Amino acid sequence: MKNVRALYLLLVFVSLPLTAFAAEPRPMTIDDWLNIVRIDDVMISPDGKQVFFAKTEYDWTIKDSELSKGGYKDKKTFYMVSAQGGDPVQFIGEAGGSSFQFSPSGEFLSLRRRVDGKSQVFLMPTSGGEAIQLTKHKEGVSAYRWSDDSSKLFFLADQALPEEEEKLRKAGYDAIFVDEAPNGQEEGKWNHLWSFDRLSKQEKQLTSEPLIIRRFDPSPDGQKIVLAARSENRRNQQYLSELYLLDVASGTRSRLTENEAPESSPRWSPNGSTIAYLAPDDKTWELRQDKIWLIDPDTRMIRLLTPKFEGEIRTFFWASDSQSILFSGQQKTNTNLYRVNLADGAVTQLTSHEGRLQIEDLSTDRSQMVYTVSSFDKPADLYSSAVFDASPVQLTSFNPWFEKEIQKAKMRVIQWKSKDGLEIEGLLHLPPDYREGEAVPLMLNIHGGPAGSFDNSFVARYHVYAGLGYASLSPNVRGSSGYTDALLRGNMNDLGGGDYEDLMSGVDSLIAQGIADPDRLALRGWSYGGILGGWTITQTSRFKAASVGAMVSDWTSEYGPGFNHDVRLWYIGGTPWENPEEYRRMSALTHVGNVTTPTIIFHGLKDTTDTEPQSMMFFTALKDLGREVRYLKFPREPHGFDEPRHVRTLVIEEIRWMEKHVRGNDWQPPERPEEDDDKKEGSAQDQ
Repeated sequence: MKNVRALYLLLVFVSLPLTAFAAEPRPMTIDDWLNIVRIDDVMISPDGKQVFFAKTEYDWTIKDSELSKGGYKDKKTFYMVSAQGGDPVQFIGEAGGSSFQFSPSGEFLSLRRRVDGKSQVFLMPTSGGEAIQLTKHKEGVSAYRWSDDSSKLFFLADQALPEEEEKLRKAGYDAIFVDEAPNGQEEGKWNHLWSFDRLSKQEKQLTSEPLIIRRFDPSPDGQKIVLAARSENRRNQQYLSELYLLDVASGTRSRLTENEAPESSPRWSPNGSTIAYLAPDDKTWELRQDKIWLIDPDTRMIRLLTPKFEGEIRTFFWASDSQSILFSGQQKTNTNLYRVNLADGAVTQLTSHEGRLQIEDLSTDRSQMVYTVSSFDKPADLYSSAVFDASPVQLTSFNPWFEKEIQKAKMRVIQWKSKDGLEIEGLLHLPPDYREGEAVPLMLNIHGGPAGSFDNSFVARYHVYAGLGYASLSPNVRGSSGYTDALLRGNMNDLGGGDYEDLMSGVDSLIAQGIADPDRLALRGWSYGGILGGWTITQTSRFKAASVGAMVSDWTSEYGPGFNHDVRLWYIGGTPWENPEEYRRMSALTHVGNVTTPTIIFHGLKDTTDTEPQSMMFFTALKDLGREVRYLKFPREPHGFDEPRHVRTLVIEEIRWMEKHVRGNDWQPPERPEEDDDKKEGSAQDQ
């Protein structure tokens, strides 16, 4: 901890002019939000002594012409720091890279860079020096892994098209035969697994059958590889992902699983006797949270390891003795580190953080870990500690200006009873100067999913709206993850039923407590939040303004273009021709004539999860009905927005809409001083 102050000398921070440092804390602005520094690419060296990480910010210098060609939207700076704390050293130059890994020996840092349009693996000594190109594979390298003895790389590469077919494609014969061969809704390619000898530079193709390999893991002795792969690429058939075992010497591939459950993230135990993986079930695609399963590669016997854990399992790691597994798990609104024993499935909670504690990496012997910590009032920073020691060392302090200069929302985790008596939990954020008994404008946030959740982590939006005087309610309605499987399954065949009542009962609870002003209610949501938000304003006129993004308004017309397996299997049930009345009844477009709430709509033109025409239909209907509505659609953006100017435009227009219709204000945002974005200097406040 004593070294944290020195860290500020090397890291670049976004901050106010020096004259503002002594001022009273101020409300958070949109540009404060966009200036938050994030952490990526975190790894700990095999011996647990060094930590590699990236500082990530929005890149305001990139031009629209570059973005239209797929330009990168973030600016990354890479560092190495001692796991015991101290001054980080910038480790990678402007060329940057991706897919960073330490060699198991700790001698090298590997990374990918593009060469002639293809990604190749580069190698540089961890002691410092230039990165040298290692692979020169014709089709480029996608995912790769080291062998445990650091002598080889195993990597994935796309299968090349036959020369004549490639010529025709370049000439314009590039029609996509949907759902044929490796194609899904978009063009796809089979990929193959290769080995590459680090010293001889010789590569060898290990697979030849048509597969799309998503994940793989070499055995500790390097003689076998477990694969999670599919033999087709149809959009809504992820349940056809299976585990395979590949013998490296012979190229023989055998099947480990054969079911209709989507297996993922296979990992060998250190002793090579067992493979752990994630799946909701071992037979079918159940609406359950992922569990950790074990499979014996010799006998094919499968065992559920975590039936006793209720919550969402995220990253997991084998313990060095192969007798237990460590994992990050969310239970209700907090995420912590847990250990599950193989012998009896007993789960032990190892940390008790109020917020989100996310394990990023562990040393080879699993004695040292590096992790991020965040909470509602603290952006994520990086820490290291011994796995079984609650004495962490803080490695970064990326956003000290936020902690010192910004008025923060107050937060409570609250519970209430829904219409049918089910207890629902949510987050309540209040303005910094909130006084008990004061009724203030309320923003109802609706999460994505449906199997998403709100947790106790940093979300800048809450602080921006709190600074404007709003309370924010973020309910974990039935259908949310991080709780029980029973709650997760609570909105099966009932979209817009119980989950809608969970929202409204939460609003009513805050009105009854004198916190929410019933005449100044607003709602916002994205993805499923946009879907349920759109539904909500067809069911009630109580909200003065609504913001819905990446929505689906008509389930029947989205059946082919969108991501519909969950709707077909669980949330509506069946297909539009088998169950037409329910597809129609549960669609907001069916009830759009009821909408009186002024509504602003957002969608990205490259969204393939919830397709853009869904918002266009809802907007057109409201426009034809003479309702107050506005629609902004954004070029190049997928389901989640990437480009900083688009994010800024979205937030500005949402707030402008809310202030106009909820409070009658003509709100105008401050102008962003973009001319200063290229010349930010480190803050002197802590020097």
